[in-house]
Amino acid sequence: MSHTAVEASLMGEAWRAEGLVRGLVLLLVAALHGLALWALWSYAPVRAALETTVTLMVSLVEPQPRPAPPKEAPKPEPLPVKPKPKPKEKPEPQPVKAPEPPLLAVPEEVPAPVAPPVEVPVAKAPESPPVKAPPAAPVEAPPAPPPPPLVPPRFDADYLLNPPPEYPALSRRLGEEGQVVLRVRVSAEGLPLAVEVRRSSGFARLDEAAAAAVKRWKFVPARRGETPVEAQVLIPISFTLRG
Repeated sequence: MSHTAVEASLMGEAWRAEGLVRGLVLLLVAALHGLALWALWSYAPVRAALETTVTLMVSLVEPQPRPAPPKEAPKPEPLPVKPKPKPKEKPEPQPVKAPEPPLLAVPEEVPAPVAPPVEVPVAKAPESPPVKAPPAAPVEAPPAPPPPPLVPPRFDADYLLNPPPEYPALSRRLGEEGQVVLRVRVSAEGLPLAVEVRRSSGFARLDEAAAAAVKRWKFVPARRGETPVEAQVLIPISFTLRG
């Protein structure tokens, strides 16, 4: 049984089943209509109204079967293709080997005598002494800035209020006069640290009176820049009876 006949029989059965289903649907619809009419008939006012109406006749029409689709003509089966015969391979002609020529004996060549190589001494150039590089010049450090000048101590400022030395009474009576030069070492606080006679006046009483007065003086200390420092100063003191 071919594939096309199977498809036609299946389609016929489907159409018959569809017709049966439609008949059952129509019967169900007619039964529902009859049930509705019976319910209306049972209701007295409706029944009185329906007795005057014309009775309807319902007839079921069976669906006509659909015409069977035309059967497709069976397709011709393709003829088997015969394989083409393979061409027979021709045997390749084998090359004919040429006969080998006979080997002839060749007289061996006697190598010519080779003279030994002569070594030529090569004069070596005198080795030059290694040249020493000159020592690098030392890099001089930049000179340090000069220190600020020293301002010597002062003893003649008015605000110091330093009293002059007292003239010894005995030296007045004896008429002793002269100038004494004292060397005083002044501290950074402006106080005398040491007093010594640098040049005498010629009279010991005058020298001692001058040194005793200077030991009680106050000084403006020496300065180097803005910093007070310790320094020495020479102080001349004159003793004279004139005036």
